[in-house]
Amino acid sequence: MEQLSGIAVFVQVAETRSFTKAGKLLDLSASAVGKSVARLEERLGVRLFHRSTRSITLTQEGAMFLERCRRILTELEAAELELSQTQQAPRGRLRISLPLVSDLVMPVLIRFMKQYPEVELDVDFTDRLVDIIEEGFDAVIRTGEPSDSRLIFRRLGSFHLKLVGSPGYFAEHGFPHQPRDLEGHVCLQHRFPSTGRYEIWPLRPLEPSVPPVLSQTIIFNTSEVLVDVARAGLGIACLPDFMVGESLAKGELVSVLDDHIEHTGCFNILWPSSRHMAPKLRVFIDFVSERLLPERSDRSSH
Repeated sequence: MEQLSGIAVFVQVAETRSFTKAGKLLDLSASAVGKSVARLEERLGVRLFHRSTRSITLTQEGAMFLERCRRILTELEAAELELSQTQQAPRGRLRISLPLVSDLVMPVLIRFMKQYPEVELDVDFTDRLVDIIEEGFDAVIRTGEPSDSRLIFRRLGSFHLKLVGSPGYFAEHGFPHQPRDLEGHVCLQHRFPSTGRYEIWPLRPLEPSVPPVLSQTIIFNTSEVLVDVARAGLGIACLPDFMVGESLAKGELVSVLDDHIEHTGCFNILWPSSRHMAPKLRVFIDFVSERLLPERSDRSSH
């Protein structure tokens, strides 16, 4: 604690450039401030200030030390604030961005809103790659591996893509037995609105490794509606397992080419790496992490 006290005195002197002014702010005498700085210099083995009768200025070593000390005091303040906030009830507006997979996330959101009624959710459903910091989001949920160093993320769980169609569709058009057979089928395509590119069907390459040319008869910019279109018998869709699991269990859809699919995706929740995490954000991250894909969740945090 004496070391922290000495650091606090040093920072105050560096910012005021005066033992007297620093002493008044710290409720210490100028003599006590001077002795504290002297003890710190003796312990470090360097001079931190150039002293004259008119001014006090930082040495080169003092300037370097000042930046470190500021970070130490800031982290200490953040830790104290974080501990004090744990005693506060989560409340206030929480702005989040979620992918267009409402069947997956809405049950979790509804349970969260019931449990934390004082947290006001402002939800943006989009597949667009939003800029979390620039657009002022508190947190976002997205697929894929995060690449923005300004963000912290937690893995929520994994999923697999499947090729599915209705029993009626396959009764009329036959089952594909090899990826090449897809060229004779109606392929329901998903086009990403942010890039205009079609979602690639993750077919394991065969010899020769020329991918089949898929039809583009029916195209949507959100994958959610493809479930309804596939159930209606209009073609084959490539969809995540969490989106079609219930329909497969009921026999409304049938999966094909399972042995030829090679894919694992993941959901992450990301938030800005700010010093202070408000209680509303902390409980939201924990709540979603435990419930979104609990049976397949990977608890690694970065």
